[in-house]
Amino acid sequence: MLRRFGFRVVVLASVFAAPAAHAQGVTQSGGDPVGTWLTQAGDAKVNVTKCGDGLCGVIVWLRQPTDPATGKPATDDKNLNHTLGQRPMMGLPLFSGMSHSGPTTWSGSIYNPDDGRNYASHLSVGGPNTLKVEGCVGPLCRDETWTRSD
Repeated sequence: MLRRFGFRVVVLASVFAAPAAHAQGVTQSGGDPVGTWLTQAGDAKVNVTKCGDGLCGVIVWLRQPTDPATGKPATDDKNLNHTLGQRPMMGLPLFSGMSHSGPTTWSGSIYNPDDGRNYASHLSVGGPNTLKVEGCVGPLCRDETWTRSD
């Protein structure tokens, strides 16, 4: 499903920082990660909210909300936990509790609905209207820029 959403999620080491750095980073960057973001391919929107001391992200819009094979709403059919495979893609949590790890970055685990796996990852604010989703699998790293869609 990752290709459906137009973003690639990969592994990146987690780091931790004090919550006070969060407020300073948001001011310096001119942006806040909270809001609705359109993936780079433009085929999904993810709503990022504060949850506890971290960030959470949930799919709130899909360009193709129905499964072409069934004509029914898209589900999390690639999930390795088959009991979760029937969850609807709309409202699916991609990450929760991403910890503040730098002036404009958050680190944690992110779910990849394309292969049903969780990966270490991080988000970074690139300005008021850009959010970089980046990570690595082994030595291979990728990033993608999401744009604000509020």
